[in-house]
Amino acid sequence: MNKEGSFKPIIFVMLASLAIAFFWETTSWIKDSVHAVLDPSAGALLNWNLVFGMILIVLLITLITTLVQKYATDQKTLKEMKKEQKILQAEIKKYKEHPEKLMELQKKQFAFVPKTMKLSMRAIMFTGIPFVLFFRWFGDFFTTLGDPKFFGCMSWFVFYILFSIIFSSIFRKIFKVV
Repeated sequence: MNKEGSFKPIIFVMLASLAIAFFWETTSWIKDSVHAVLDPSAGALLNWNLVFGMILIVLLITLITTLVQKYATDQKTLKEMKKEQKILQAEIKKYKEHPEKLMELQKKQFAFVPKTMKLSMRAIMFTGIPFVLFFRWFGDFFTTLGDPKFFGCMSWFVFYILFSIIFSSIFRKIFKVV
């Protein structure tokens, strides 16, 4: 399987995700289908215990996302590119006083951006649409509960972001994901 990636499928998934988000309220089959799957599963966890249920859901989403990132991308190439970027960064610091050399090094560094994005964003093809569906469902679910605050001050979105950062950093270390 070619793990290099392309922007075309990523753009398609992003456009499909935007369409889902946009038509969520007006296209009942999308919303009803997602609710039919997530209400008895994730909804049951949240109804059991809001905080621990949400922690488990965030943990599962983050675990799946991390595994997809690891196996849908070319980790070896990403590691090599990261090493090369660090070397370039060190050279840029060394040649700060030499504008011509600095420009040359910055051009080399800039050439890495599209390659790195293609490689690292490939996982979005597999997680983009489910992610949007989950977030739209979260919005509906927590609205029906009256937008509860986690730990007395956090919205579900802030809670999700905070715990996904924590879990993601742990899982990335465990699974050695670049």
